[in-house]
Amino acid sequence: MKKHTIVALVQDRPGVLSRVIGLIRRRGFNIESLAVGHSETPGVSRMTIVIEWEDVEQVVKQLYRLIEVLKVSDVTDDPVVEREMTLIKIHAPGPKRPEIVALSEVFDAKIIDVGANTMVIEMTGSPAKVQNFIDVIRPYGIKEMMRTGRIAMVRGVRGHNAEEFVENANGHAERVPVMN
Repeated sequence: MKKHTIVALVQDRPGVLSRVIGLIRRRGFNIESLAVGHSETPGVSRMTIVIEWEDVEQVVKQLYRLIEVLKVSDVTDDPVVEREMTLIKIHAPGPKRPEIVALSEVFDAKIIDVGANTMVIEMTGSPAKVQNFIDVIRPYGIKEMMRTGRIAMVRGVRGHNAEEFVENANGHAERVPVMN
């Protein structure tokens, strides 16, 4: 199965996330990761959804049927910048700390908390780099871990431009012409 990265611009309203997830769930797709946040346009949020399936064209078409969905793209084969973040709490007794600090520096990770026998490390990078860091740090003993999920943006001028959407008097996003 191929992993697909779908980016969607949606109106920032209560229940939109639930409707998008319900639509994907009803089709039997498994969501590997989901990240949602405000975009550069008030009233518009950007979703990055990673699903594992051979053909997601039908999901893209179905998402467009939701009235709050403004724009959807499968960016799997596009040149994209992808990032993911993880917080990892590891077992870190005194003698092991220099090794952990050195490994963290190699991966540009930050130690953000130090306890009596633990350390919390923050690491941001491509999904592959985050996974490599987790694999390298795992032998020290992971006590807790949280990964944010992938966020993606198409490189260059192509991609999802929320500039063409503005908030109307009712607080809802609506499409407007983009002046170049």
